[in-house]
Amino acid sequence: MNVNYGHPLTFGVSLTPSAEQPSAAVEFAHLAERLGFDAVLLRDTAENTLDAWTTLSWIAGSTERIGLIAQLTSSPSAFPTVLAGAAASLDLLSGGRLTLALAPDTSTDEAAPIEAVDETLDILRQMWAVADRGTLRYSGDVYRVGGAQRGPAPAHDVQILVGGTTPEVIRLAATSSDGWFAQLDGSWEQQFSASMALLTETASTAGRDPREIRRVVSIRGDFLPQRDGFLRGTPSDWVNDLLPIVLELGVDTLLLESDDATVLSTFAERVIPQLRAVVTSQQPPAERPGRVRRSSAMAKRRRSIRYDDVPDILVDAAIEPGDFEFAAVKSTYLRGGSPGLVFRVRTPEEIAAALAFAREHHDLPLSIRSGGHGISGRSTNDGGIVINLSRMNGIEVLDEATRRVRIEPGARWMDVAAALQPYGWALSSGDYGGVGVGGLATAGGVGFLGREHGLTLDHLRAVEMVLADGSRVRASDTENPELFWAVRGAGANFGIVTAFEFEVEEVGEVGWAQLGFDATDIAGFLEAWGVTSETAPRDTTSFLVMGPPRPGQTAVAQLMALVDSSDPDTIIERLQPFANIAPLNSQSVQLLPYASVMANAHGESNTGQGEPVSRTGLLDHITPAFAAAAARLIRSGAVYFFQIRAVGGAISDIDPDATAYAHRSANFSVVAMGSNQQRLNDAWEELYPFFDGIYLSFETDTRPERLFDAFPPKTLSRLRELKARVDPDNMFRDNFPLTVPTLTEATS
Repeated sequence: MNVNYGHPLTFGVSLTPSAEQPSAAVEFAHLAERLGFDAVLLRDTAENTLDAWTTLSWIAGSTERIGLIAQLTSSPSAFPTVLAGAAASLDLLSGGRLTLALAPDTSTDEAAPIEAVDETLDILRQMWAVADRGTLRYSGDVYRVGGAQRGPAPAHDVQILVGGTTPEVIRLAATSSDGWFAQLDGSWEQQFSASMALLTETASTAGRDPREIRRVVSIRGDFLPQRDGFLRGTPSDWVNDLLPIVLELGVDTLLLESDDATVLSTFAERVIPQLRAVVTSQQPPAERPGRVRRSSAMAKRRRSIRYDDVPDILVDAAIEPGDFEFAAVKSTYLRGGSPGLVFRVRTPEEIAAALAFAREHHDLPLSIRSGGHGISGRSTNDGGIVINLSRMNGIEVLDEATRRVRIEPGARWMDVAAALQPYGWALSSGDYGGVGVGGLATAGGVGFLGREHGLTLDHLRAVEMVLADGSRVRASDTENPELFWAVRGAGANFGIVTAFEFEVEEVGEVGWAQLGFDATDIAGFLEAWGVTSETAPRDTTSFLVMGPPRPGQTAVAQLMALVDSSDPDTIIERLQPFANIAPLNSQSVQLLPYASVMANAHGESNTGQGEPVSRTGLLDHITPAFAAAAARLIRSGAVYFFQIRAVGGAISDIDPDATAYAHRSANFSVVAMGSNQQRLNDAWEELYPFFDGIYLSFETDTRPERLFDAFPPKTLSRLRELKARVDPDNMFRDNFPLTVPTLTEATS
């Protein structure tokens, strides 16, 4: 009976790197890649061979596509923690191409080799579980680990195969590994039928789906004019010999052992295509398309989610709590999360399917994540569904004459800046290049070019969206204009933007200043900076950052300022009034492309823990009264981060009714971050009367009355009317939902 365990049929080359011809293995690996083989395996079990690990690393650096399989002997004298670091490093350097194949060291006693492999498997996976806190401590019969630092994590879920033909090895492969591999020396009926049956039976008894286990076989033979035994004959004879191994035993990977270039070429050109075609025509369909998950991964599923109902279009996009990739998508830059299911989508069609699945789980949280911080927008959750847009990150110039660009929501702002730089263009976009486009561009976008060129959303000319019902629409001033109005300031409530069309600005090199001040008189410093900022020419935008002074030390203020000019004299002229505010502790002024200013993000934005705590307010002027209250807040210990961003200028030129971002009169945007929401709320009350509006992206106080701070009554009423039409079931309720009644409404 033919079987299909759901793994694609792949082919590789098995090599033994000889010390006598050190370059031969590398040359054969290059040939294998050119011929289209999927993988190359290196083993170092023979005498007078090169170290397989070192040779494989050399191959990785000189190839681009081919998979890398390291066949290693696991013995009690080996060091699994060292292997974990080496394997992860090679996987990262090769772009996720590594597979490990472990075989017991049969030169030692009978029990220890199997135990060594078993414990090595366990230690490797624990060392790669970098999301787990603390160092690794392990106490086994063979290995002891007293406290090893985890990581680095490999680039992908490195599969670990176990090799050998003894019943003990087969049982270990069935219960603990990702696959079993062995060398086929004779007829498959004699050698492998019983082994495959034991593999399947043991896996089922252990509660594993037999589909979890790959079946890898190395083969050898000769091409002859006429058949002369198993794998000795014409290419057609080879196909006939190999066909039952694939169809009846479920072998998914065949590794050809040969150091003959003619054999490799003949196999690649005359066996592989014919074998694949016959297998495709005769193999039954897999029970379910897509990845086959380990039973250990499926054990981490949430009961509230019907995982088996995920539509086929989303099978490859779905990431579950037990999957290797989950650690990279569960959290955001600042917020820790533990969702029940993440859809890392690539197309609007996949987004529509994800929303349909979410509608069937309407009682669960639904979060939308484009890329970065996710301070106010939840962007992740506990036990719910996340639609992750990070792979929708295209950046395209539509029309150079009008400076029209199309940007997908998962792109990061530093990548956008880099893509626009060759054209001499820029788009104001916050102060951190690691932020994703989607959340910022639908909420506001207060950046270093803001006073001269406005908010990010002021440059929007059109959006493409998927609405709650899965329909796809385009919105602009002439197409769905009411939706376009709402997206610019309250977009999180109305759908998922799949593409933004911006009209960007011509921006050359800019003056970039970072000035450190002695701010002993905090209130006086804030007031002076406020006046200087308001009176500065529009081509100058500055952000101010402060924290509580350390015991026994003076307060310090950090100023970041951008001058949109490439003329050094103009830059100094604009900055000198700021430098005169207070004594300088440090100063740096550079002439840079805007893209260099935004190239300040490092690593992935996925390591947040806990919940961010912040409050915001929009302020017309820094009055003496406000400055004094802000100084008391900074010294109170309730905040560890206090920032004021200069706005006004071009931002205030826009009619307040033109977009859902309606608070246009402010000259300053204030944000404070603390460690306790209630304590920060209490301390914020003294500043609250000075504000007129909030900046949604940085607000974590979710009390309903914040809606009146975010949107004036006329704007809020208009948004709610549109919400009732576009999202009547309130699918998008994660980020300041418009349907929640305010305190005044709830008690009236």
